[in-house]
Amino acid sequence: MGGFKLLFVGIMVTLLSCRTAEPPNGAVGSSSPEENKAPLVHADLDTIKARNKLIAITGYDANSYFLYKGRPMGYEYELLKKFAESLDLKLELVVARNKAEIFEMLERGEGDILAANLTVTKQRAEKFSFTEYLSTTRQVLVQKKPDNWQKMKLHEIDNAMIRSQIDLIGKRVHVRKASSYVPRLQNLSDEIGGDINIVEEAGDISTDALIKQVADGTIPFTVSDENIALINQAYLADIDIATPLSFPQQIAWAVRKNSPQLLEAANVWIRQAKKTSDYYVIYNKYYKNRRGFRTRARSEFFSYRGGKISKYDDMIQAYAKTINWDWRILASQIYQESRFDPEIESWAGAVGLMQLLPETAKDFGVTQTENPSENIKAGTKYIHWLENYWDHIPDEEQRMKFVLGSYNAGQGHVADARRLAEKFGKDQNVWDGNVEEYIRRLSERKYFNDDVVRYGYCRGEEPFQYVRNILARYEEYKKFLN
Repeated sequence: MGGFKLLFVGIMVTLLSCRTAEPPNGAVGSSSPEENKAPLVHADLDTIKARNKLIAITGYDANSYFLYKGRPMGYEYELLKKFAESLDLKLELVVARNKAEIFEMLERGEGDILAANLTVTKQRAEKFSFTEYLSTTRQVLVQKKPDNWQKMKLHEIDNAMIRSQIDLIGKRVHVRKASSYVPRLQNLSDEIGGDINIVEEAGDISTDALIKQVADGTIPFTVSDENIALINQAYLADIDIATPLSFPQQIAWAVRKNSPQLLEAANVWIRQAKKTSDYYVIYNKYYKNRRGFRTRARSEFFSYRGGKISKYDDMIQAYAKTINWDWRILASQIYQESRFDPEIESWAGAVGLMQLLPETAKDFGVTQTENPSENIKAGTKYIHWLENYWDHIPDEEQRMKFVLGSYNAGQGHVADARRLAEKFGKDQNVWDGNVEEYIRRLSERKYFNDDVVRYGYCRGEEPFQYVRNILARYEEYKKFLN
């Protein structure tokens, strides 16, 4: 159908949990015989390339990975995409349920690489290999400003805050269990000659959540990496993060000790990436552009806050029921078509959220295609018609892919691809790896001139990617939205 197409090439995101916490400073705790065992698995770069997929363990948070206005975002996420692309690999994300277990997940082979705002510590480096640093940060004290701080002078605010680490003696500081903040506070207690009351919270709580508790006055203090604190301060103006608790620390990715090839590949990419402007554009986007983050954080379409995809969610849910589709698939398709812009019009004259040609909409009894509700109504009627057209495809999941491909390219071209698949020994009733490959080839003279082809040339890469992108995004939506 044309429309505004988002290229989401080669990125397949598999999400393994419904909730997760912070960009971990999830740490390796005190050593034990169990912890000191050799890694449980071996999967270096040769193995990764053989499976054509890099599996990265990350966190669901405002730093690493989140959803905003229907698309995945995050500092770690964007860097991982570029790294995977540099190796010509698909990217699969595994989102940690409990950040206290994130290193154990790597040891168990649940991923190839950890990318979750990890600070490099001596203790961690004894068990895992760290890449060259991506950025630097330091640990800071998070405390609440006085209630009337906006009417106070700067020196008055400073006087009301803890600025000397010695003043933390006897104070209660809440941090996540097994995070790198715990040993830092323990060492700080020794350094200042007095005990800090360290309250270790559950391993599945996020630093973001603890910072919010400080802002709300629920707890007095927490500790955060400065980059995380800066993001939170962009929309929590009541917090103060000006008191450092550590020297600068490196943020890097971690791999198992028995993955030297992967380590070297990551290091080569990081060194090269740091020479490009794109690398710093990504960093500034998340850590320097405070206005941008405030906009996201305050938005109901920010998954870490509101959990909505678009302002049309209710409409999409209602019309998805009429065709017995998961509404998140329909939402993903609408994003693919229009990015939820009801006023967009393609070069071919397709209009609205579902990028329908006026004549197509009219065929289904809809004339007001500029109206979002009417546009979705017509689009779902068209989907229903396509489902009936392809009702001889026995597998329901495969049938959906035929429907999506037909929505984009037309059922005639898809039927041509089926005939080609059958002719060349593939399964004409299976989209994956079969029909999709031949719709892709309909842009080649050898294939669009074949005797079994009735509708001629098709720009086949577009429907090929269209189906893949919608379903990949759907997998992400399943993570963030019920």
